[in-house]
Amino acid sequence: MNTYIHTTIKKQLKFLRALSLMLILPFLADAQSVKTLTLPEAVQLGLANSKTLALSKTKVLQAEAAYQQVLDRALPTASASGIYNHAEIPNHVLQLGPGDPIKLPKSADAIIGTLSVQELIFAGNKLKYAKESAQLVKKIAGLDVSKDEDDITIAIIDAYLNLYKLDASKSVIKQNLNALNTQYKQTQRFFEQGIVTKNEVLRIQLQQSNVELTALDIDKNRNVVNYNLNIMLGLPEQTIIQTTALPNDFSSQNNLNSYLDSASNNRVELKKADLQTQLIAKDIASIKADQLPTLGAGLGAYYINPGGHLVPSKSEFITPITLGLTLSWDFGTLWTTKNKVAEASIKQQGAQIGKSIIADQIKTEINQNYQAYIQAIKKIDLLNTAIQQASENDKIVQSKYENSISPLTDRLDANTQLFQARINLELAKADAQLAYYNLLKSTGKKITL
Repeated sequence: MNTYIHTTIKKQLKFLRALSLMLILPFLADAQSVKTLTLPEAVQLGLANSKTLALSKTKVLQAEAAYQQVLDRALPTASASGIYNHAEIPNHVLQLGPGDPIKLPKSADAIIGTLSVQELIFAGNKLKYAKESAQLVKKIAGLDVSKDEDDITIAIIDAYLNLYKLDASKSVIKQNLNALNTQYKQTQRFFEQGIVTKNEVLRIQLQQSNVELTALDIDKNRNVVNYNLNIMLGLPEQTIIQTTALPNDFSSQNNLNSYLDSASNNRVELKKADLQTQLIAKDIASIKADQLPTLGAGLGAYYINPGGHLVPSKSEFITPITLGLTLSWDFGTLWTTKNKVAEASIKQQGAQIGKSIIADQIKTEINQNYQAYIQAIKKIDLLNTAIQQASENDKIVQSKYENSISPLTDRLDANTQLFQARINLELAKADAQLAYYNLLKSTGKKITL
């Protein structure tokens, strides 16, 4: 039995060495760089390099350009044209009666030029509504950018904390391996003194192998998370990101109602719903404006040169100038826009109902995030107590084992419980951080790190 266990451990160690070499070689080949980032630095870098955020900002620029186009519609329109005509008259003698015939020239030339300026004076305030609608669209685009910033921020925080949890677990596992190595040396001395059997030495070696296998799994998962985080931050894919310690203060200063009140004032979705309702109201006003008459002013200037010379002599051309007002009214819109207004009004009612639905969803989200955060805080307190208990138990069992009162299995179990509690505490700290940032995001406030 002992020979079998010994052979198994040798095979596992050989496998571990080979697998470790396979994992290390790609790192060496790619000459990976190591970059230590705090959580605020990671978020700042990710926002600066986010392609999603850059795309959202282009939509704001598009909305601004559309708004400027609406402003251009308030400017007068102007146009100019020039016409040159040449006519050949083969039959240039015209006999209309018994009198002398009318003789026309064999050919004729003419130059005509026009200049026109038009200005819309009144069109039922449609231009005003168009300006206000364009401003609302621009505000909505800005809110989309703000929401994207929040979504990207929380995604980076989530990925960073996942990497932190893996690093923290790896650190605790390293401490565990050191403790097992110390325990192995002590058990080996006991074996040489005939106090314990060879089987107990092999048990510790097997425990070390199992812990090393766990470390390999963590390395594999870390490579995946690290790669994804590099993509999010815009870093070279081979960069090894090192995380830093998280703050230890997880106390909440607010109750649930304060978070709910904050959300009602700050959530982007509610602001967008209000702007959408206002946008529909402007659409209704614009439709009703179609029922009103329009008034415009125009200025026209003409250059008529029948002589055909580009620079004619005096009295060979005329330049009439006209100035006028145009009043028009498509009164058919009095009965053709009624259903358009009704449709827009229904859409407005739907937008208001949609806002109420969003408000209810936000309340549910905040309550869920709040309860998750409170539970995470309580979990940290319990795990701190568990670590104290596990540490005391580990010392007691260690003393018993050294005095041959407690078996090796109890010693290994106590060691495992202690280090598992330490890992759980680090994971709980990261989960509490994420729960807090999720709660903060759900209130609509900017996440400050």
